[in-house]
Amino acid sequence: MTERVAILGCGYVGLELGRQLQDDYEVVGVRRSDDGIAAIEDAGFEAVRADVTDAESLSAVPDTDWLVFAASSGGRGAEAAREVYVEGLRTAIDHFWSRADPPERLVYTSSTGVYGDHDGAWVDEETPLDPQTEKTEVLAEAERVARERPVEHGGHGSVARFAGLYGPDRYRLERYLEGPVTAGYLNMVHRADAAGAVRHLLTEDHCDEVVLVVDDEPVEKWAFADWLAEQCDVPFPPKQTTEERLADDSLSETAKRRIQTSKRCSNDRLRELGYTFEYPTFREGYRDAVREYRQN
Repeated sequence: MTERVAILGCGYVGLELGRQLQDDYEVVGVRRSDDGIAAIEDAGFEAVRADVTDAESLSAVPDTDWLVFAASSGGRGAEAAREVYVEGLRTAIDHFWSRADPPERLVYTSSTGVYGDHDGAWVDEETPLDPQTEKTEVLAEAERVARERPVEHGGHGSVARFAGLYGPDRYRLERYLEGPVTAGYLNMVHRADAAGAVRHLLTEDHCDEVVLVVDDEPVEKWAFADWLAEQCDVPFPPKQTTEERLADDSLSETAKRRIQTSKRCSNDRLRELGYTFEYPTFREGYRDAVREYRQN
């Protein structure tokens, strides 16, 4: 019997995950908006309208073997994030595991933001979390829910911590080509590999894992911007030190903490689990975007 996967919050990564899985598995994408439902249907798999914060609406989602929680709070503040990532996650877990035919396991998509600042040093799955904004504190709490609550119901919970996502519609070339570019490390993963890592956790039967989902080569922002400029045949962009960027009085406290956060994320664990990257570094990942830029 073919396994079914339900992707709650089937957005940027979820749509790609569905595309990767749909030839071999039954895939259900769950969104709450008309545009979201249309995007899932355009991607070619089943769409269901539901809201993770509304247990009754989740009844519309069929029974599933694997559950992926990739819902977003839409870039809003910490309270909105808590409503989705913590309360919505609890609601979804309790709903699906109360069914007569509950899922086997959950994969929750988190962020490397839970590590906070490490002054450019390497971090991995053994590094203690140090969330430094209200929103990343919420993400750390949600990770605990994702790992512990399915187990209370007899299931399994894994966490995939995504680095900065990029790919189609999210290359942000102008941001780096025009500058100014602030110093610090970039930890990135192409959308295809973010989805591919979640697919790997599901289809290779890796349970109760926490993995960093990041490519092979964290890169200093100045070096990345200069490489991109060379590839696009434009002048190097202007640069800013962290101190120069922080001198902007209009920055929010959250923005300041983000600018001060620098680390390099290791993907050794994901590699140990057998995952092979389609885009192992930014050089492969930005190839299509650079080609399109030069053509235009």
